[in-house]
Amino acid sequence: MTLNVGVIGVGMIGQDHIRRLTRVLSGVRVSAVTDVDLDRARTIADDLPGATLHSTGAELIADPGVDAVVVTSWGPTHEEYVLACIAAGKQVFCEKPLATTREACDRIVDAELAAGRRLVSVGFMRRYDAQYKAMKAVVTGGEIGAPLLMHAAHRNPSVPDFFTSDMIINDSTVHDIDVARWMFDEEIVTVTVLKPRRSSKAREGFNDPLLVLLEMASGVIVDVEASVNAGFAYDIRGEVVCEDGTVELSESAGALVKRAGSVSARVPEDWRERFVLAFDTEFQTWIDAVTAGGTTGPSAWDGYAATVVCDTGLASLRSDAREPVVLREKPDLYKEG
Repeated sequence: MTLNVGVIGVGMIGQDHIRRLTRVLSGVRVSAVTDVDLDRARTIADDLPGATLHSTGAELIADPGVDAVVVTSWGPTHEEYVLACIAAGKQVFCEKPLATTREACDRIVDAELAAGRRLVSVGFMRRYDAQYKAMKAVVTGGEIGAPLLMHAAHRNPSVPDFFTSDMIINDSTVHDIDVARWMFDEEIVTVTVLKPRRSSKAREGFNDPLLVLLEMASGVIVDVEASVNAGFAYDIRGEVVCEDGTVELSESAGALVKRAGSVSARVPEDWRERFVLAFDTEFQTWIDAVTAGGTTGPSAWDGYAATVVCDTGLASLRSDAREPVVLREKPDLYKEG
C-alpha cells in the first residue's frame, strides 16, 4: 500500500520534506500540495508526477486522494489545519510548533479527545536522532545511577534579520524543552531565563545568548545555552550527569583526524546536515504507523506542553524571575505514549 500524503506549506522545510518523501522513503507519495504562495506551490507540483495543486489547505485536507497530511506552513496557521485534519479523521504530521498559543493547543487537544483517538504527531525530530536515542537508553537503563543534571547547548552560526530574542526560545530552545521532557519522562515545573553578556554579533536590543534553566518534576535541573550568532557552525551539545557517571552526545558523527599536533572533526553547517537521518527516521516511522492504521511519535500533548513551557520562558525573559509552568491535567489518551 502506498500512503498518499498532502503537504501544506512548501517553503524551505516543506521542500526538504517533499524531497525525502519522494526520493528517500518508501511506501509514500506526495499526492497534493498547497502554499500561500501558489506560484511556488505550482512549481513544486509540476515536478511531482500526478500531484494535485490546491488553492487552500482546507481544499487539500478535503481531497479524497489525500490519505494523510503534513503541515509545514507558517506557525500561526497550524491550528486551523490540524483541527481540519482531526475533523476529517485524517492523520496529520505537524511541524513544531503544534500551535503558537496555549489556547490554540488546548483546542487541538480537546478536538482529539472528542475524536477518541490520536490523529496528531508533532515534529520533534531529535527523539529519532541516533545519538539522543543512545543517550536516553543509558539514562532510562539506570546503569549510571539516577539523573541529577543535564547540560545542553543549541548554537546556530547565524540567523536572519527578522529573528528575535523570543524566537531563541520558541524556535531554538523548544527542541531542548521537548528533549528534556522525553529524556526524563516527566514534566518541566519551572523556567528561569538568564541574560548573559550580549554577543557583539547580536543586533542592538537582541538578547543573545540566553541561558535557560528548566526544573523537572523530580528535581533534575536542565541548563540550555542558546546562542544564535555563534558564527563557527551549527553545534548541538547534550550531557546528562547521573549519580555514577555521565552520558553525552558525541562531538562528531564523522571521523576524528589527528595531524601535526592537533585534532579536527567536522561540525555540521546547519540543522539539515545535523539531523537529516533523524528526519528520515521520523517520517518513515510515521508513514509505517499511519499505513498500519495508527500513529506514533510526539503527541498533541507533547506539542501543548512544549508551547506552555515556551510561553513560561518568555514570561521569565521579561520578568527576570523564576516562573512556574502550569499545565492542565494530562488526559488518559496521552498517558500511554
